[in-house]
Amino acid sequence: MVPTKSERTAPENSTLARRFAVVVGGSGGIGRAVSAELARRGATVLMHGRHASTKVAAMHVVGGIPRSGSGSLNFTFDHEFDTPSAFLSALDEKLHELGAEPDLLICAFGPFLERSLADTSTADWERLAMANLALPGSLASHFLPGMLRRGFGRFLFFGGTRTDSIRGFKQTAAYAASKIGLGVLVKSIALEGAAHNVAAALVCPGPTETEYQDAATKVRHAGLTPRGILASAELVARTAIDLIDADPCLSSGAIVTLDG
Repeated sequence: MVPTKSERTAPENSTLARRFAVVVGGSGGIGRAVSAELARRGATVLMHGRHASTKVAAMHVVGGIPRSGSGSLNFTFDHEFDTPSAFLSALDEKLHELGAEPDLLICAFGPFLERSLADTSTADWERLAMANLALPGSLASHFLPGMLRRGFGRFLFFGGTRTDSIRGFKQTAAYAASKIGLGVLVKSIALEGAAHNVAAALVCPGPTETEYQDAATKVRHAGLTPRGILASAELVARTAIDLIDADPCLSSGAIVTLDG
């Protein structure tokens, strides 16, 4: 059952209220919905994207940012991903400028590639492995020690469709291989962080409607779902954040499929 507005977690009841969140890939697609939902629940959000500052301004104008709650979505980090080390260096500069350390690290970033294995180049493998696995892993290694020290932390990662376990793929092998590795990352964070109130979860959404798809792709992907419709990014974001909006976080280490 989809929760009604009154049933959804209110800011005053959220364990994420007054926490500081970094949302990598937070200016578009599911990440954008995650950024808005975290702000609605009372978190202060640093939203990353290539044009995050422009997009967050547009979200305020069109009413995409909730008026209620104590959260805010006024901080942005405009940066185009190159390598994990360069990304972390730039992010550290931004956090130093803000004088903040993240309580929540959400990575909703990750390039998609639909190409047969025979047609996948070495450059494709390098790009996908760096962005979809090495970057999330580097973020975890970088920010986990501070969370352990402070006694609180939440990580949320997004996999791809059907990347909750090892299986074969005809058109997305390189993409899926890089995303499946996130399961090991999440379970490792959960194992190391359990005694320090640091938790992690991985969500693998089914086909979801975002601004990155053209009309033909939306129709084709909708045809792969049981109901013939794409999930909304807002519903995926809400359901995913519910997993980590708890103290203690009983879902830590979970790999959750959201494909209906």
